[in-house]
Amino acid sequence: MKKSLGILIAFLLVVLTACGNDSTSSKNNSEEKKNDGPEVNLYTARHYDVDDQLYKEFEEKTGIKVNVIKGEADELLERIKREGDATEADLFLTSDAGRLFRAKDAGVLQAVSSETLDEQIPEKFQDTDQMWYGLTKRARVIVYNKETVKEEDLSTYEALAEPEWKGKVLVRSSENVYNQSLLASLIEINGEDEAKKWAANLVKNFARDPEGGDKDQAKAIAAGIGDVAIMNTYYLGQMLNSEEQEEVKVAEGLGIFFPNQDTTGTHVNVSGAGVVKYAKNKDNAIKLLEFLSSEKAQGTFAEANYEYPVNAAVEPTELLASWGDFKEQDIPLSSLGEHNAASILMFNEVGWK
Repeated sequence: MKKSLGILIAFLLVVLTACGNDSTSSKNNSEEKKNDGPEVNLYTARHYDVDDQLYKEFEEKTGIKVNVIKGEADELLERIKREGDATEADLFLTSDAGRLFRAKDAGVLQAVSSETLDEQIPEKFQDTDQMWYGLTKRARVIVYNKETVKEEDLSTYEALAEPEWKGKVLVRSSENVYNQSLLASLIEINGEDEAKKWAANLVKNFARDPEGGDKDQAKAIAAGIGDVAIMNTYYLGQMLNSEEQEEVKVAEGLGIFFPNQDTTGTHVNVSGAGVVKYAKNKDNAIKLLEFLSSEKAQGTFAEANYEYPVNAAVEPTELLASWGDFKEQDIPLSSLGEHNAASILMFNEVGWK
């Protein structure tokens, strides 16, 4: 009798447990359905708080959930290539037109058509085949020690390669795509022979072997290692508004100079994005692009990260405006990608580490 009773109790426990599991399973399924809704999957190489802020604003405005996967640009690109048509990526966002060109060249992007994007983003900041669109703009400029260099001593990128700057020039590694694109722009403008001579002579003027990022070049000026550095504008903006007083102090001792104003213009580049070839949420990806190029979002980018807006309807922030207007290089941004391989080869040949 006791044995039969034990068997009965054990049976009831199994039944109750199963019922409980079914209840939990039903609850989870219900939550999944409850959370089901429009979404867009973003693979991004930009790691800024302002970007996350804008994604949240987009979600609130549209009801479209932004699923963000962050990583290094080349790693994300390889991941999309490896995943192929099984990829979850809808939109690929990265800095530098050279990287956007690589994505296009790898065949992982698709052309999109949007009157809104055409209205908000000038043609010069779009891919010629509408495979990608620029979202923020930055200039690669010369910063200098205001105590040891006069503004009238500066003129062009090419002039930095003259003997008078020997031992005074600071710049980051040739492995950095910003420098690759700068050299690519000079290839486009001056031809390969002249661009190679420039790179070779600039190496002779290095104050030290390239190391660190753009901010490290500014700090090296403050440390007396060199007098001038090649930097992207937004890094200087970040330093001037840093919570680290040492960074602020360094930046306040620097002047900013836009090269080649009497010749070919200052080198400019973009952060931008393209819709992935196998996007499952193509329409939502386009909507996110349209939002990020809107006047409100463009103003936020400029205010929070000191990047120039690509949307012509948006005025630069007070800091950017204080640096003054400047003439930009008048070249297709696709040329930065087209000459990327040649620029890397040149760097290796001239010893730009």
